Parts: sequence; structure tokens; C-alpha cells
Amino acid sequence: MVVVAGIALIVDIATALLTYTMSKDSMNIKAAFLHNVSDALASVGVVVAGTLILLYGWYWTDTVVTLMIAGYVLWQGFSMLPKTIHLLMEGAPEGVSIADIINVMEQVDDVESVHHVHVWEIAEHTIALEAHVVIKKASLPDIERVKTDLKRVLHEQFKVSHSTLEMELDGSVCIDTRQADNHRSEA
Repeated sequence: MVVVAGIALIVDIATALLTYTMSKDSMNIKAAFLHNVSDALASVGVVVAGTLILLYGWYWTDTVVTLMIAGYVLWQGFSMLPKTIHLLMEGAPEGVSIADIINVMEQVDDVESVHHVHVWEIAEHTIALEAHVVIKKASLPDIERVKTDLKRVLHEQFKVSHSTLEMELDGSVCIDTRQADNHRSEA
């Protein structure tokens, strides 16, 4: 039992080392890393508790080590829970200001105004945006140029990788409200 746990410990440590650097940028890799660490801790626990049981007959050490490892796993799991829920609920990305996005979008040539803005994370490192854009020119080439410029600016400055832009002509009436809607309160 102790020998098998020792071999498992070596494998778990090697795997944890491989995933450690990538675990800082990805919740999925972090979960895999934490799984490897908990497996390594379990192997250490088996080695320690097994040795103490063989040498001294201390069977209670198995329970204590198991509870310690379970506590570590629960603590790590709960620490990841807020970010996981935020992502699953497609919450607004941290550090992204709707006012800043609107300001930058309105600086693009031929953009009169921007309203009805929604920003959310659809996956880790994938920000989506939906907005109504009032433009000054009505020709199709102008509309396409403005849309391309907006998508480029959104990607470069805010890392928006998926944007849906509804183009409106200056003077037309939008049936949606003409205010930013970011589904969160700005603090």
C-alpha cells in the first residue's frame, strides 16, 4: 500500500508541475491542477498514515489525514466558486467599463452615438458585446467600414472577440431605450 502510494505521489507531483503555470490563466486547468494536488496529498496521506499504522498501530491517523485532505479540497473548491458562477451566469467581465466602451466607440469616424450596450463573458477569455450604433452615413460601404472599424477597436482596446452591432441611421427612431444597459451597477 505504501509503495503504490509512493509511485502515485511521483506521478501526481509531475502532473501538478506540468499544469501549475497554465493554472493561473484558465479555470479548467486550475481545476485539473487542484485535482492533481489533492491526489498528491492523498498519496502523502496514505504513505504517512500507512507508515504510522504499520509502526505504531495508530489507525486514527487515517481518519485525520482524510479529513485534512477533504478540508483542503473543499477550501479550494469554494475559492473557485464565485468566478465559476460569474462565468456560468455570463456576467459582465471584471474591469470593463461600459462608459469607456461607449466613449471609444463614439470616437470612430461617422459614429453619431451608441446605446443599448450589453457586455458579458460567454466563456473564459471570451468577451461578447451587443450594441446599437447610430451612424451618420447610410451607404452600404460606409456602414460596413464603420462596423469593421468598431469591431477592430473593440477587440484591440477591450479584448471583445464577439460583437453584434445593430446599425441605425441618424434621425431614425429606435424602439429600444437610448441608454447603456450593462446588466450590472457601476460602483
